[in-house]
Amino acid sequence: MTRRTLLLVRLGVFLAAGGYLCFYLAGAESTHRSWGDLRAALGGASAWFWPLMLALTGLNWGMEAWKWRWLVAGLEPMRLSRAYAATLAGASMGIFTPNRAGEPVGRVLFLAPENRWQGGLATVLGSMSQLVATLLAGTLALLWWRGGMGAGRWWEGPLLMLAALAGISALLLFLRPQWLGRLVRGVPVLRKVYGTAGVVERYAASSLLAVLGMSLARYVVFWLQYVLFLTVLGGIAWQGAAVAVPLIFLAMALLPTMLLSELGVRGSVAVALLAPMGGSPAMVVLASFGVWAVNLALPAAVGAVILLVARIRSKP
Repeated sequence: MTRRTLLLVRLGVFLAAGGYLCFYLAGAESTHRSWGDLRAALGGASAWFWPLMLALTGLNWGMEAWKWRWLVAGLEPMRLSRAYAATLAGASMGIFTPNRAGEPVGRVLFLAPENRWQGGLATVLGSMSQLVATLLAGTLALLWWRGGMGAGRWWEGPLLMLAALAGISALLLFLRPQWLGRLVRGVPVLRKVYGTAGVVERYAASSLLAVLGMSLARYVVFWLQYVLFLTVLGGIAWQGAAVAVPLIFLAMALLPTMLLSELGVRGSVAVALLAPMGGSPAMVVLASFGVWAVNLALPAAVGAVILLVARIRSKP
């Protein structure tokens, strides 16, 4: 099967899954009951809401492209437009992998063949910085939640310990990239590529902190986007949405999910957190579907088209 055929199959599966989700939500009884509220919310926000959401999506992925371009600049300088295309292509490749772990594969295709192993490891370093940002923000939000909104639920203590442990471990591994090189060397399958792992050891601590700052800035953009969706479409007070969104992101980081199944997990967690605040479950799910479609599914679909038309070198 050729690369083009494989990409067409993936795009077809993606579109079919998205169509099924739309059909399912449209046919659900709870959706019909909330249809009037949804139409009212969309009518009040149509003049500014969707253009703003699309602009935030462009900014979100543009910041990720800038970060990735900065990480691989020592290997292969490239235009920001090509880095943007590579980032969207990676989003498409991550559709069928847990927690979108396949994104580096799509990105490194836009590098020269001799730089792809090193570029992949640099990309992993960028993904780790985004994970650190998610875990740290989620842990702080959970502490705030327990202090005033959580009502002592049984899962809060174990989740807090798990998030803190994962966050500290990810932060240490990110700030000590030589440990990542040792991990690569310790895996027999990856030992033969250990020589390329030195790329992650070239970054100084100040450079790694700059990467973490870029990841935190991107996190704020995605957080704002989700809060606006829940406030405008879900009818949730912004104070509750502002605290709940980092907890949703935290759950998504700790649970193994794929882009095509992520909506169900995201919607379930959002309902569990926001329904006690008076949010309609159907409206919360629809708001979660909106942010999933605009900020994740749409870029992945665009990335699939980019992979079909991009010129990718196969030989050094």
